[in-house]
Amino acid sequence: MTRNPQPTTHKRFSDSPYLRMFTSRRMAVMVLLGFSQGLPLPLVAGSTLQAWLTTAGVDLKTIGLFSLVGLPYVLKFLWSPFMDRFVPPWLGRRRGWIVPIQVLLLIGIALMALSSPERMPLALAVIALTIAFISASQDIVTDAYRTDVLPNVERGLGSATFILGWRLANLVAGALALILADSIGWRNTYFLMALFMIIGICGTFLGQEPAEKIIPPKTMEEAIWGPLKDFFLRKSALLFILLIILYKLGDAYAASLTTTFLIRGVNFTLIEIGTINKTLSIVATIVGALFGGTLMVKLGLYRSLMIFGILQTVSNLAFMGLAMIGKNLPAMITAVAVENVSGGMGTAAFGALIMALCDKRYSATQFALLSSFAALGRVAISPTSGFVVTMTGWPIFFLITTFVGVPGLVILRVLRNKIDGVYDA
Repeated sequence: MTRNPQPTTHKRFSDSPYLRMFTSRRMAVMVLLGFSQGLPLPLVAGSTLQAWLTTAGVDLKTIGLFSLVGLPYVLKFLWSPFMDRFVPPWLGRRRGWIVPIQVLLLIGIALMALSSPERMPLALAVIALTIAFISASQDIVTDAYRTDVLPNVERGLGSATFILGWRLANLVAGALALILADSIGWRNTYFLMALFMIIGICGTFLGQEPAEKIIPPKTMEEAIWGPLKDFFLRKSALLFILLIILYKLGDAYAASLTTTFLIRGVNFTLIEIGTINKTLSIVATIVGALFGGTLMVKLGLYRSLMIFGILQTVSNLAFMGLAMIGKNLPAMITAVAVENVSGGMGTAAFGALIMALCDKRYSATQFALLSSFAALGRVAISPTSGFVVTMTGWPIFFLITTFVGVPGLVILRVLRNKIDGVYDA
């Protein structure tokens, strides 16, 4: 006699809602747009341009002045209302901006390849500054697009996959560009980097429009003042700003001197730092962001922010332990991995928080403003790090960075009900 098969309650892994979400079209677009956003920065205002100037024999004063090229990334909120107000006649409200901006970036990076830092440093600076402005404009609309298109439940994972693309682009425009420049020269390298923008263009065409109809501001006056009124008339608006400033402050404070600590504090070589710290930190951040973004689907926004915030705060103690042990490769690998995995988890949740706080009518302006507030604490506190280390030593410095992260967690606890309300709205 044949037995009847017993019914099973187990779902196949391929039927998992988490897997379907992770492999969705929206997540693929987030990776490609993250790549597009992350590619220009090292080339126009970061380490790759600095390396080009240095190998070309440009004097240190001029190289220092080139750091001003990064100003548009700080000031991008000034023209974000324009991009909220006006809707291009193609591809929708956000993607209609993104495609022409990406094409301009491709052309601009190629123009950099035709310039000469030895003979025309001023011309190169003007081109780089123009591209930085265009790149910052891309940041405005890609951040607004992901805010508009991602449902609440997907924002953590969407933030994580965006970070994945951004980090991969930094690896391409950073480490890979330096390797290529050594063999094929700077001109050919910048031409090749320009072609990588095609990846982002493909991502924009692959993207979809938001499910709900979003009505943009009707006037420039509304585009400028509407985002401010909308945010600051909310209950606990100032507490939310404090949370944004403080949430990752301890993490950022420790990171401001991590490389210096590894070189001077525990005497690792540049090769060890380059091959282990730099590479491992990128991989660990990506792993942490993806893991954290996936967990957020189950945990929700508040619990994710609290758990990941505690982890990223406590992780600074791993560097305190390394400072007490001294030069020890396994301890360094552990500290870098723990700090960057937990930091990546916190970044994914933090990105979801900023998206949740944005009104989709004004998402370009509000995201730009809130991300500027997030940078404010880091810019304000980082210059004190060297003085603190000089007075206290490395172990106490990392202990202090741990305590710096606590106020943000206290404010987070106070805002628990507000955060759950914003997330569920």
